[in-house]
Amino acid sequence: MNTKLKMAIVGAGIWGENHAKIYHAHPFTDIVAICDMDYRKARAVADKIGIDQVYSDYTEMFKKSGCDAVAIVTPDFAHAEISIAAANHKKNILIEKPLATTREDVFRMLDAFEMNNIRVMVDLHNRWSPPFHVAHQAVERGELGEVYSAYIRLNDIKWVATDMLPWAAQSSILWFLGSHSLDTLRWFFNDEVKRVFSVSREGILKGLGVDTVDEYLTTIEFRNGGIAQMENGWITPNANPCVNDIKFNVLGTKGMISLDASNHNLIQQYTDSKVSVPDILVQSSIFGYPKGFAFESIRGFVDCMLSGDEFPVSVYDAANTSLAILAIMESAKTRTPVVVDYTG
Repeated sequence: MNTKLKMAIVGAGIWGENHAKIYHAHPFTDIVAICDMDYRKARAVADKIGIDQVYSDYTEMFKKSGCDAVAIVTPDFAHAEISIAAANHKKNILIEKPLATTREDVFRMLDAFEMNNIRVMVDLHNRWSPPFHVAHQAVERGELGEVYSAYIRLNDIKWVATDMLPWAAQSSILWFLGSHSLDTLRWFFNDEVKRVFSVSREGILKGLGVDTVDEYLTTIEFRNGGIAQMENGWITPNANPCVNDIKFNVLGTKGMISLDASNHNLIQQYTDSKVSVPDILVQSSIFGYPKGFAFESIRGFVDCMLSGDEFPVSVYDAANTSLAILAIMESAKTRTPVVVDYTG
C-alpha cells in the first residue's frame, strides 16, 4: 500500500460529508473520489472539500478511481450490494453501522469479504466514546468484579425520524441506535447474546407520516449468564436539550458505574427561547479540525489500515450485533423470547 491511504466514499449525505472532511484533514489520507446516486450531491461535497473524481455509479468508481479503501455511508438497507461490489474489486471497506439489515445479507457479505481477503470495519463508534471507554477500562482492570447486569438507554428526538432521515420509514431505531447499544453491551460483557425478549410500541411516528416503530424495550440474556435491559426509541420530545438521550449503568459483583452522556453539566447554553447542551463528545470541531468520538472511529479505520493493527471492532462483532437485532425484531413481533443464531 502507498504511504497515503487512498479513500473513496459512497454516499454524499450529512455523514458522507463528515467522512470527506475527516479524510481531507488526515495527514496520511488522500480522498480521491466520491459517489452518490444524486450526482449533484456528490459534486457539491467534492467542490466543498476538494475531491477530484465524482461518480453516480459506485461500480465505475471502484474500477476507475484507484482507491485503496471505500467508506460506505448510505442508508443501512443499501449496504450489502455496495459492500459486495467493493469486495469483489478488492477494496478494503469501512461501513457505517449496521453491517446489514437481513440475515441473508450478513452472510453474503461475510462470504465476499473472506473470499476476497479484504479488511472490513463497521463504524460502531460507541467504543471510541471517552466515558464509555473509561468505564470499560475499569471493567478490564477487574474493579467491578464480574459484570453481572447492565442497562442502556439510547434514544433520539422525533426530529431524527421526521426530518433528519428521509429513509427512516425503511429502517428502524434498532438499526440506527440499537446497533450501538447492543455492541456496547456485548463489549462490556465480553460475551454473545443467547436470548432476547422485546416489546415495541408504534403510533406516534406513524401519525406524523413516518411508518416505523416508535420504541423497543428489550431484555437480553448473555451466554455466560449476564442480563441487560436495552431501551431504544426515537419519540423523545424535540425540546429535549440533546438530540440523543444516553444513559448507561453496569453492575458488577464488586462495584458499579453509571453514565449520563447526554444531560451532562460540562456545558449548557440558555437563551430566552430554549436550553441546549452543546455537543462536545460526539461530533464537534476545534480550530476547524473535526473532533469527537464519532470522528475518531473513522480516523481509527485509517490508522489501522496504515499500521496493520487489528480494528477495535471486528466485522464479526458487527455481524453478530446485526443477527441479535434481527432476533429482537422477531421477538417484538411475536411477543415471545427468541434465541439468537450466530455466525459461529
